[in-house]
Amino acid sequence: MEKGMMAPELRRGYRQYHHRAAAAIATRTLLLVLAASVCEANQQQPRAFFVFGDSLVDSGNNNYLITTARADSPPYGLDYPTHRATGRFSNGLNVPDIISEYLGAESVLPYLSPQLDGAKLLHGANFASAGVGILNDTGIQFANIIRIEKQLRYFNQYQDRVRGLIGSAAARRLVEGALVLITLGGNDFINNYYLVPFSARSREFALPDYVRYIIGEYGKVLRQLYDLGARRVLVTGSGPLGCAPAELATRSATGECDLELQRAAALYNPQLVRMTRELNAELGADVFVAVNAYRMHMDFISDPAAYGFATSKVACCGQGPYNGVGLCTALSTVCPDRRLYVFWDNFHPTERANRIIVSQFMSASPDYMHPFNLSTILAMDAAAAAP
Repeated sequence: MEKGMMAPELRRGYRQYHHRAAAAIATRTLLLVLAASVCEANQQQPRAFFVFGDSLVDSGNNNYLITTARADSPPYGLDYPTHRATGRFSNGLNVPDIISEYLGAESVLPYLSPQLDGAKLLHGANFASAGVGILNDTGIQFANIIRIEKQLRYFNQYQDRVRGLIGSAAARRLVEGALVLITLGGNDFINNYYLVPFSARSREFALPDYVRYIIGEYGKVLRQLYDLGARRVLVTGSGPLGCAPAELATRSATGECDLELQRAAALYNPQLVRMTRELNAELGADVFVAVNAYRMHMDFISDPAAYGFATSKVACCGQGPYNGVGLCTALSTVCPDRRLYVFWDNFHPTERANRIIVSQFMSASPDYMHPFNLSTILAMDAAAAAP
């Protein structure tokens, strides 16, 4: 055989070896690229988001329950992307939806939704249920709602499901790295203490004693959240209860905010802030962030024109004085331009008002959010998570 020449069999073997080697290199390269892509995707994966509370943050859990506390029919959802009622007590998006936008994530699904399964569980879940309060006897007139104790049990159940999906260690990291929002308290006044004259709770407690009692019970709820792994929790106070169109329609002869309900909120909110500070001191970490929802709402209720609203008294959708009698229904009067209204129905803000509230979450001073606003929280947590 001449130098430089190969037998046909050798040439075929060489070509086959070369092709296999090239294929192996290509396969390894592809696997490395895919692995890098997965790592990059995981790094860019928005943090999980969990929501607890009442109708201000319910995204549709009550749709799956036999209860009168529902927003699953038009005109609710009139300005939602699908233009369909979703169970949100809004013409469009609510506060959790808008926070999700800031997180760069899709809105978390209601926990009871059959769509919340598989990979979607890793985005978080919304456990909130319209009508609930801190106390188990709040909202009893709505019958079948997810009281806060059950919301916490569902959170525990959720974690079992996630552990089955990604393992215990990864599930713990997901929960501890999540952002949590909890909104409770308003119903403990509106749908309990002041629900009827001489309610059972109002006979049991003078208002200052009742406020201390529910703050103590709320502290127990927040401790349970911590025990279940929550490490960054936004805790919203009560809004200006006496200024809702429902209260103007039933309790105000002058169209001014009802003073007794305003007094309740004024007693409740400072004690809530104090309680979260004490919990943080006890835990040695800034786990709980107090959100002054009262001041956030009162800014545009007191001066609606400064925020581009035409009115903060009349609801966009409803009936009776101030459109404040009952929920929004197909027979209700609906305003033509929701952007001009603070309130969508008798109690709940419009999407535009919700957007203003969340923008305050992002940039508020310590007078509105203590100890940090949400932009600071997100920046701090991102820095802490960086390699």
